[in-house]
Amino acid sequence: MSYDPYQAPPPRRDASPPYASYPWQPPAPPEPPRRTVPHARLGHHSDLRILRSAYRWQRRVATLTALGYFTLFLILSAYAPSFMTGTVTDGLPTGLLLALFQVPVTWLAIALYEGTARRRVDPLAALIRKQAELDAKREAAR
Repeated sequence: MSYDPYQAPPPRRDASPPYASYPWQPPAPPEPPRRTVPHARLGHHSDLRILRSAYRWQRRVATLTALGYFTLFLILSAYAPSFMTGTVTDGLPTGLLLALFQVPVTWLAIALYEGTARRRVDPLAALIRKQAELDAKREAAR
């Protein structure tokens, strides 16, 4: 059975009886009337889930880009010292060249982070912000 936010929930089975169990008990306060929601509220949207997953993907890509390259550099330094001390051109060792490439790789990670933020995360956040403003205006109008 799927969840329908527009349908009233079924009656509770654990509700207290309509009469007082003990004579000295005050009567139970009446339950507030339940309203059916004419529109889906912000918490029922899947947009928040989509925003979280887009932001998670954004962080993973940027982090794995920078840390992955740095980890590769460390592994090569530890387990392939002959490769790292080999020369690319006269007097320029491979290890130094790979270390210098760390700066552009970090810039690439920053560019990926900014690009995915503009393309995926920021439009979703703006949409959710706009829906939250509309929900607040609807609640204020009631």
